[in-house]
Amino acid sequence: MSISPTHPLLRCLWLYRKMPWRFSLTALLFLLVNAAMAWQLWLIGQAVQAVHTGEAIKLLADGHYDFSVAWYWIAIILAVAAGRGILQYFAGVLSLIIGQDLLSLLRERILVQVQRLDLAYHLQHGVGEMVTRTTRDADKVRDALINFWRQVFEASVWILVSIGLLCLYNVWLGLGTLAFVLAGIAIFIRQTDQLVTLDRAVGQAYDQVNQELSEGINGVRVIKAFALESSRIGAFEGFVQTFVRHAHTALAYAAVHTPLPQTLVALSQVWILGFGAWLIQQGQLEVGALIASLLVANTLIFRIEPIGRVMQVFADARSSAGRIWELLDESPTIVGGNDSIPKAALGFRLHDVTVQAAGGNAILQHCHLSAAPGEILALVGITGSGKSTLAALLPRLLDASHGSVDIGSASSGWQNVHQFRLDELRRRIHVVPQESFLFSDTLEANLRLARPQASEAELLEALELAAARDVLDSLSDGLQTRIGDRGITLSGGQRQRISLARAFLAHLSILILDDATSALDALTERRVLDNIRRLRDASGQAVTVLLIASKLSTILLADRVAVLDKGRIVAEGQHAYLLEHHAEYRELVGVHHG
Repeated sequence: MSISPTHPLLRCLWLYRKMPWRFSLTALLFLLVNAAMAWQLWLIGQAVQAVHTGEAIKLLADGHYDFSVAWYWIAIILAVAAGRGILQYFAGVLSLIIGQDLLSLLRERILVQVQRLDLAYHLQHGVGEMVTRTTRDADKVRDALINFWRQVFEASVWILVSIGLLCLYNVWLGLGTLAFVLAGIAIFIRQTDQLVTLDRAVGQAYDQVNQELSEGINGVRVIKAFALESSRIGAFEGFVQTFVRHAHTALAYAAVHTPLPQTLVALSQVWILGFGAWLIQQGQLEVGALIASLLVANTLIFRIEPIGRVMQVFADARSSAGRIWELLDESPTIVGGNDSIPKAALGFRLHDVTVQAAGGNAILQHCHLSAAPGEILALVGITGSGKSTLAALLPRLLDASHGSVDIGSASSGWQNVHQFRLDELRRRIHVVPQESFLFSDTLEANLRLARPQASEAELLEALELAAARDVLDSLSDGLQTRIGDRGITLSGGQRQRISLARAFLAHLSILILDDATSALDALTERRVLDNIRRLRDASGQAVTVLLIASKLSTILLADRVAVLDKGRIVAEGQHAYLLEHHAEYRELVGVHHG
């Protein structure tokens, strides 16, 4: 069984195992390219030696020159160079292709993980942070993947090949060059940790810039309504300046510290020239071999000197890869069971439920609440009493810290929501929030999210049930009208009705409306809620409805009302009963006891 490396950047490279044949072919091509380069330089040395000894061009007895040997060396060197060029082209193209494939695989994993993670994780981490990981961080990893082949793998192969060739000429010629190269690389590596630290600070500053930009765009209506443009621009400029300051610090560190190791690598050429000249004087090295050695050193310097910039790229990528794997290594805390939900009518029951906030405070405390199949139950309470938290428990957008959340009925029995598959549970139980979210797509595409196979007649019926046919009639292209980012082209009430129609289309069993009719006028709201009583699930059973309500007109349409106060259900009953016996309820609905 293979074990994935722990270094974040190596873990990205480890994904190449998913494309083994292309990886192996690319590596083989780069090996052949560098072997061909060494062969070419060796041939040049041999040709120079032939010229030096007079074998390349010979004076014949008749006074003419014989260029056959010279032409031989020229032809073979050109042939090797041409072959190396062809191999280099295919190796470069293939490395770019598999690098891009790896980046696509990484981005796909990020998107899948973002969808898998629980709501609690997204509440803790902002949109800007997610965008940064998918864009800036992924781009930096891509740069490292490209440089992996050209500046790491190929440079490493060339070091081995060139040192091997130099050792063929003279062992100390090769070992001395290797010492300078390793010394320079060692200094580069020592600088990497500091570069990673600096880039992590740059990444965090960039998160803030992205978050501020995202909020500035999404909250543009609020900003304009309160004339906050100047203060928001000032805050944004502050985040940008922080980002620029950290970026300048990282660049300055790299600019100051990279020249020393580059100089050490360049000294290898001085070593070859000086020691090689001494070897020639001692008769231990030919002139052609010295020329070939200098060419090898020149190519080595050309490959190694940019390593300062490469190390910076890898330091940036290591930091970015770490941030990406921090996301990818997160595990959802909410995991579904293996059972299928019965097709019978569903009610719900909360038994002794407690939900703890991240800080330890209880949002819900020993809460008991139930609704029979087909019942419409209104839930009321002051802001912050835990109504939305309670609603999120049924489809397991959140989990209770203590107690059980069950679905079923008193006659058929209750079953804990933990034992059911999450996708099926969330198809049968749906929350429509007050803040409706619509995608930047056509009206039809937004509706079909609930049931892709729905017919056009079913789409129109859902719009009718949500009292949204007038919205459809007002759109220029009907169902094919693009409704803009987050439905910005529609009013708040129109967005709510479209969201309701989408939920009605889903053939759900339990519908939770979290103040989802707050933007509707009383007449439209009554039409919608009356139509909800006609809703049926896929098996033809009446839908159970939990109405989280703040308006009296909404509450009056419920069969029963529950009052939530400080995380506890403090009263239950019909509206008239609660109005008569509970002062807290009268205060909530704004009715004074006569």
